[in-house]
Amino acid sequence: MKNPTAPTANPVTSVGAWLRAALPVERWGTAGFPGRWVGGAAMVLAPLLMLTGALLRARFHFFYPDQLAAYAQHPTLMAAAYSLFAAGSVLLWPAVAVVATRIGARSAGWGLWGGLLVISGLFARAFHAGVDHLAFQLVRSQGVESAGQAVSAGYGAFHVFSALNLAIVAGWVVLALGAWRTRVLGPVRAVALGLAAALPLGVLKGTTPLSLVALAGLCAGLVPWGCALLCQGPRPSRAAVLRWVPLSLVTLGLMVLFGQAG
Repeated sequence: MKNPTAPTANPVTSVGAWLRAALPVERWGTAGFPGRWVGGAAMVLAPLLMLTGALLRARFHFFYPDQLAAYAQHPTLMAAAYSLFAAGSVLLWPAVAVVATRIGARSAGWGLWGGLLVISGLFARAFHAGVDHLAFQLVRSQGVESAGQAVSAGYGAFHVFSALNLAIVAGWVVLALGAWRTRVLGPVRAVALGLAAALPLGVLKGTTPLSLVALAGLCAGLVPWGCALLCQGPRPSRAAVLRWVPLSLVTLGLMVLFGQAG
């Protein structure tokens, strides 16, 4: 006969324990949020995606009328270029979070302000990417001339994110100075990271020689660090990888379908 007072297993705890065993997540450790794997992968992928996008549109003049004309003639190429650049820009935030955490462990002020300014600037770039997308859709629906007139009429109009334009430039300088002062990065790689401040900002900005210098500096500052971060510590088990990869791909696919549904 069962004892009615005997303790029973908590189903929530059991489910939680099963999930932790099936889909293990490494502790953040010194990398801080969002952890070694996400932060390291972002450090490697984000600059390379941005550089690839910039190179794809490099043969077209950087100002918006030429960018719109280029989209009319090469829609797939330009859509890929802007999409890769935007994806890399958004993916930079986990990388910046890890950099700011490392700096903040030695100097809270430099880590705080460098991280806040850069991530705020990334929000502004995401807004610019949305305007770019709308402008390209105007090219498809109304033609280059009408799209150019619409962009020209709204160019310079006030929007909330325009207040963050200074953060786009100043953030990388503060973050690079913080990395150098705290010896998180050596002087050469800190300067390379600070070159990201030279990346042109705004709507429908194409690629200039200065863009390529800035993105090359971003790659030099973050990619080796990301590779080193990914190589630190234990590797995940094969079973964990075989569970996480399909789940991540399915989740990404569902997010795309949900986004296309409006």
